[in-house]
Amino acid sequence: MHFAIPNLRHLRVFIEVAKHGSISKAAPLVFLSQPAITQAIGKLEALLDTELFERQANGMFLTGSGVVFKARVLRCIEYLERGTRVALRTSTRQSRATALLPLLTTTQLRALIAVTENHSFSVASRQLDISQSSLHRASRELEELLGVTLFEKARSSIMPTRSAEQLSRAAKLAFAEIEQGFYEISALLSREVGKIVIGSMPLARTSILPDVINRFTLSHPDIGLDVVDAPYNDLLFHLRNGDVDLLIGALRFPPPTEDIVQEELISPPLAIVGRKGHPLNQKHSLELEQLLDYGWVVPRKGTPTRKFFETLFSDRGLRPPQRLVETSSQILIRSLLSGSERLTLISTHQIEQELHQNILGVIPYDLSHTGRPIGITVRRDWHPTPTQKHFMDLLKDAASQYKGS
Repeated sequence: MHFAIPNLRHLRVFIEVAKHGSISKAAPLVFLSQPAITQAIGKLEALLDTELFERQANGMFLTGSGVVFKARVLRCIEYLERGTRVALRTSTRQSRATALLPLLTTTQLRALIAVTENHSFSVASRQLDISQSSLHRASRELEELLGVTLFEKARSSIMPTRSAEQLSRAAKLAFAEIEQGFYEISALLSREVGKIVIGSMPLARTSILPDVINRFTLSHPDIGLDVVDAPYNDLLFHLRNGDVDLLIGALRFPPPTEDIVQEELISPPLAIVGRKGHPLNQKHSLELEQLLDYGWVVPRKGTPTRKFFETLFSDRGLRPPQRLVETSSQILIRSLLSGSERLTLISTHQIEQELHQNILGVIPYDLSHTGRPIGITVRRDWHPTPTQKHFMDLLKDAASQYKGS
């Protein structure tokens, strides 16, 4: 379900009424009349399809939905203030982020995000379904407000400046908080909607993840699950920008950035694998040098398994094999190995079905001392909804069963 991000002024109105428990006290703080505030609150409640306040003679008091939404709106404002502060570092004006924050509009920030991501006003206008002139106007207004350059013309595209990228990321995270609030309120009212976006890497999507998805959908049939397959760096970028809720797969040590948190689930050992009946399956005492005679299928550089593959040989003073096919596609690995004498380095947990069906077999070279940490990666300041937390609890439960098997 698509959720429309509300007017930022309405969110500020909501916070002031919640803080003071009174429309009349909030009115002079947001420079609006009491009827205008009443209308703004009404629009928010209609959008969220719930009452945010209990109207009583002695004031306005937050409902359960209101308490949930207030926490999300405060986090939204915090993201925007932080992003504005960073953007102002190159500003030609002496302005404070807190002073400019009430002047930002949802339209301006949506325009900023769309142009920053697409590097094109024409593509961004089609994405937002507004005219290019409106998009240009919103962008100019935001640049004038901040006193910074947000976009620069390149040969065949529009390039966002560092300020634009930082503020765009903050706005995306801010908007994500409001969307999270809507999903949280919906769950509170027993009308679950929305989806969880999962960035998945090879091991997780062939073992733990399918079982967890099946279990999760039994208890949350109305929650969509969007599983995104991509290289780690792409998934990490989308996680940090709020496009992905969590990553599951091989962990990185040390973590590549300070704003993420990793939690290990399992650490299965690696194995050398080839087709069933591979010539090396007949060897009883296999030397590392014998592995140099074969082609290999390996993941791309920068991945934990690729690093281990290279150190496996270099630690013994050997030059790693050079006849390589680089891929992380499970289907392609299976086909390449089963139709040749190539080898790969992989966790047996990842190819359980192929081993059971006698398509692939483990080469008898001891790697039991190895361990490839697999786990969950999230943003450090991410606050999951109860539904998202349940999904992660199922992941942890599936991992504990794997450890005990």
